[in-house]
Amino acid sequence: MSPADRANSRRRQPRRRGSAANAANAAKPRMRTVRETSAGGLVVDGLDGPREARSAALIGRTDRRGRLLWSLPKGHIEEGETAEQTAIREVAEETGINGVVVAELGSIDYWFVTDGRRVHKTVHHYLLRSVGGELSDADVEVTQVAWVPLSELDSRLAYADERRLAEMANKLIDRMETGKR
Repeated sequence: MSPADRANSRRRQPRRRGSAANAANAAKPRMRTVRETSAGGLVVDGLDGPREARSAALIGRTDRRGRLLWSLPKGHIEEGETAEQTAIREVAEETGINGVVVAELGSIDYWFVTDGRRVHKTVHHYLLRSVGGELSDADVEVTQVAWVPLSELDSRLAYADERRLAEMANKLIDRMETGKR
């Protein structure tokens, strides 16, 4: 064999685009996409009182890394329920606090993957007035609950979208207060 033949035989064979890669991808099942809708809210105590006395009930959940992440209570809309009814029920189940809806705050939607499916989730949020109950972390999905001053929500809430909703809630409360004068 000539030196040129030896060099040519050592060269990698050119890759055929798509053949092996497409076969491997074709063997993978497509991930199913599902849509989920939830509702929840920011339940506020002292809504009619002085600004510095207002606080919101937040839930803390432990993530896979063991971190405690604070968020707004929320959950799946049950059959026959409106989003507002779900927000009231979920706030009560996850925090122990009973509330009534004062206003709509907006919706957040996001994507995640779980159990081999891609989920597109929409969560409708409401501002609720606390009307009773006792703070409780009895719900199995909740690690801790706490009353947090509205002025501290920006530093306590783990998710930017929820911090934005809390900011909107503060502005809405200020407008409601101004309208009473």
